[in-house]
Amino acid sequence: MQTVVERELELNLVLSPERRIPVPTRLGYVTDDPYAVHVTFHVDSAQPVYWTFARDLLVEGVFRPCGQGDVRVWPTKTEGRGVVLMALSSPDGDALLEAPAAQVSAWLERTLRVVPPGTEGQRLGLDDGLDQLLAR
Repeated sequence: MQTVVERELELNLVLSPERRIPVPTRLGYVTDDPYAVHVTFHVDSAQPVYWTFARDLLVEGVFRPCGQGDVRVWPTKTEGRGVVLMALSSPDGDALLEAPAAQVSAWLERTLRVVPPGTEGQRLGLDDGLDQLLAR
């Protein structure tokens, strides 16, 4: 049975130290894809922007800088409140997004209760599929 854990929140697209633009965002986690988080950004375009990356990357990024390449995540403080910064890079451009740390952490805790760390592989059904394949 598939379980979905979602959270709507507002992230800020950081344009400069003085300028941020709010971006309605949905964090998504699906037990059928247990290693990944799915982030949907509702920007001013015909279609939302989708990003998928490792749940472990976001979990670690709440506590310390991590990632390299296309996705980097790190905690910091802005105006006295805890935030998580996500630097995203693609051939279409780069973006720096600021998320409220408490809301991201609460959502991550929900995903970790549904699929605890280290049990993701059990959700993939590889053993059942292999058994069926070998039984033929």
